[in-house]
Amino acid sequence: MSATYIQDEAEFDTLLENESLLVVDCTASWCGPCRLVAPLIDRLAEDYRDRAKVFKLDLDANKAVAKRFGIRSIPAVMIFKQGELAETVIGAKPYEEFSGALDKYTD
Repeated sequence: MSATYIQDEAEFDTLLENESLLVVDCTASWCGPCRLVAPLIDRLAEDYRDRAKVFKLDLDANKAVAKRFGIRSIPAVMIFKQGELAETVIGAKPYEEFSGALDKYTD
């Protein structure tokens, strides 16, 4: 199981409204560190599939979302709880850092 891409801001907003715990990996095809993080995000999607929804967002195609949340460097993994941004993990980090951040918001 891998994290799927959010197509546009409308889909992003729908997910925000409907998912109690949402993880969004802000990425871009030209970003080297993003490629390191990608398999970790897929693993997160698998490990947390019963507790959270994990997606990827191509920032080149979704500049409005990046602007809205002030994303200036990627990879940036945003965690939303009940539609509110709870935490953002910036940079290529080990898996434990992403899962540890997510654990704080899972019941």
